[in-house]
Amino acid sequence: METNAVAMQNKTLQSYLFPFLLLVSIMGGGLAGYLFPQQVKLFKPLGAIFLNLIFTVIVPLIFFSVSSAIAKAGSLNKLGKIMGSMTVVFLFTGVIAALYALLVVKIFPPASGVYLPLPTKAGSETIPVGEQLVGMFTVPDFSQLLSHHHMLALIVFSILVGLALTHRSNQAFTTVLKAGEDVFMRVFALIMVFAPVGFFAYFAGLVSELGPQLLSNYLRIAVIYYACALIYFVFLLSGYAFFAAKKAGLSLFWKHILLPATTALATCSSAASIPANLYAAKSMRVPSEIAETVIPLGTIIHKDGSVIGGLFKIAFLFGLFHMDFNSVAVLMLAVGVSVLVGTVMGAIPSGGMLGELLILTVYGFPPSVLIAVAAISIIIDPIATLLNVTANTASSLMITRLVEGKGWLQSQAPDNLPAVSDASADEQALQSFR
Repeated sequence: METNAVAMQNKTLQSYLFPFLLLVSIMGGGLAGYLFPQQVKLFKPLGAIFLNLIFTVIVPLIFFSVSSAIAKAGSLNKLGKIMGSMTVVFLFTGVIAALYALLVVKIFPPASGVYLPLPTKAGSETIPVGEQLVGMFTVPDFSQLLSHHHMLALIVFSILVGLALTHRSNQAFTTVLKAGEDVFMRVFALIMVFAPVGFFAYFAGLVSELGPQLLSNYLRIAVIYYACALIYFVFLLSGYAFFAAKKAGLSLFWKHILLPATTALATCSSAASIPANLYAAKSMRVPSEIAETVIPLGTIIHKDGSVIGGLFKIAFLFGLFHMDFNSVAVLMLAVGVSVLVGTVMGAIPSGGMLGELLILTVYGFPPSVLIAVAAISIIIDPIATLLNVTANTASSLMITRLVEGKGWLQSQAPDNLPAVSDASADEQALQSFR
C-alpha cells in the first residue's frame, strides 16, 4: 500500500514538474526582457527555432491523431440512441461553457494595458460569411492541407479518413495510423524538451517590446479563470446533476465526484483520470453501457474547461491587438471556435498548443503569438483538467436521463443496478492506477 502511495506521489510531482519549469522560463524570460531589453534580442532566434519545429510536426500529428481517434470511435455507432443523446449533451454543455466564459471576459477583459500592432490585414478584411466558411473548412488542393495555415480543413479531411476506416476490413490501415500517431507524439515530446529555452527566449523578446505589463496580465487571467472555473464546477455541474435526477442526482454527484476531481488535479491529465471517472459514474448508478461509452469518448471530444480557456485566449488576443470584440458576429464565432478548441484539444494528445494554433488560423493572427497564448494553457492547466473530467461525469448523468427516461433513477430495481463484478473490475482498475 505504501509503495502505491509513493508511486502516486511521484506521478503527481512529475505531472507538475514540466509545467512548473515552463512557468519559471516564462518568468525568467520576462525578467530578463525587462532588465536587459537590448541584450535579450540575441536570444530571439531560439524562440523562432522552437516555433518552427512545432509548426513542422503539427500537420502529421493532427492527421494521424484525429483519423486514429475517429476510426476507434466509429464502432460505437451501434449504440445509436446513446450516441445521439451524447452529441446533444456535449454540444449543449460546450455552448453553455462558452457563453459563460464570454460573459466573464466581457466583464473582466483578460488583456489590458498592452498593445501589439497586427502585422497582417487578415483580421480586418471584410469577407462574406460563405467565403469564410469555405476557406476555413476546405482547400482547393490536397497540397494545401500540408500547411498549418489550413488546420480546420486538415481536421475535416482527417475525420473523413477516420470515418472511412470504421469497417473491420480496414484494420491494417488503422494500425498504421495508430503507429503514426505514436511516432509523431514522440517527435513532439522531443521538441518539447527544447520548450523551456524557447519560452524563455520568446518572452524575453516580448517583454522587452511591451514591458512588464504583459506578465501582470497573465496573473490577472489566472485569478479570473480559477474563480470562473470554481463557480462553473460548483454551480453549473450541480445544475446538470439536478436536471438528471433532481435532489437524488445532486446527492449522488457530490457524494462521488471528489475522486475523479482530485485525480484530475493530481495528474493534470483527462486520460489518466478515466479509471477514477468510470468508477465514479457507475457509483452514481449510470448504466455500464452508458458510462463505458460516454467517459472514454468524452475524454477525447468533450472538454468544458478547454472551451472556457479557448474563449479566454480569443479575448486575450483581441485585447492584445486592440481589435473589436463587441459585434454579434464576432462573439458568436468566438463561441463556435472555443467549442471547437475543446474538441481539438481532446482529440489531439499533445493538448493545448494545437487548439491555440486553431484560434490563430481562424482569426488570422500572426503565428509569432502562439507561445503567448500557449502560456495561458500552462497557467490554467490543473483547474481546466478538473472541469474537463468532472463535466463528463455530469454529462453521463444527463445522457442517462435522456436515454432511460425521466424517472431512470427510481426505476432501477436492485437487480438492475451495476453488477458487483463490474464494480470490482473498476475497483481493480482504480487500484492499479493508483
